[in-house]
Amino acid sequence: MIDKKIRINKYISETGFCSRREADRLVESGQVTINGKKAEIGAKVSSDDFVKVKNKGIGNKHKKIYIAFNKPIGITSTTNKQDKTNIIDYINFKERIFPIGRLDKMSEGLIFLTNDGDIVNKILRAGNNHEKEYIVTVNKDITKEFINKMGKGIRILKTKTLPCKVKQLNKNMFKIILIQGLNRQIRRMCESLDYEVIKLVRIRIMNIDLKGIKTGAWRYINSSEMQVIKKMISESSNTKEASKIT
Repeated sequence: MIDKKIRINKYISETGFCSRREADRLVESGQVTINGKKAEIGAKVSSDDFVKVKNKGIGNKHKKIYIAFNKPIGITSTTNKQDKTNIIDYINFKERIFPIGRLDKMSEGLIFLTNDGDIVNKILRAGNNHEKEYIVTVNKDITKEFINKMGKGIRILKTKTLPCKVKQLNKNMFKIILIQGLNRQIRRMCESLDYEVIKLVRIRIMNIDLKGIKTGAWRYINSSEMQVIKKMISESSNTKEASKIT
């Protein structure tokens, strides 16, 4: 139950229906009602109010769900059911959930899913310095120059990537730890140095890694792990648009 009035976008996101930004879009497009009347941006509601989104009643009583999924190659990090490779149909979870960030279709590895829209931006924003770790295989031998340039930052998408940790693992494989997630960032960084990514696996997000999760499988993030995550994001900003985990 809600003990005090909160903004309608926060109320909707906390039910897991969608993020706050998407909730604002739904309000603006007239798809949200409060007690039978169209909602306005900034409107506040309490547990005594009846909220409908797209003519469906929603409440704030849902248990928060947090999942760690080992995404296979070929699955798309989208909730769009028109995409036959969408991640939601693949997992086929009994309740409505959505991915936190993205992994491109040809990449594999760890991705979070949740029904907690309020946590999304806090995890995703690059400025919050939350680490994401990847193992990357490229099409030719790696040089010291390649490792140095990747670590110092490379100009892509009209910006320079933030400095990051890069370590060579063998002749054509390296580990990289990012705190940002520009669109197809690692692939674009490699391409700028005339390398092609052959395989990309995300093995860790913050304190959660792939240990014990087979490709295509998922597990719940347990309460002790969530306590660590919530401590990590306790001072995080979620007021600006999130960067995408890529």
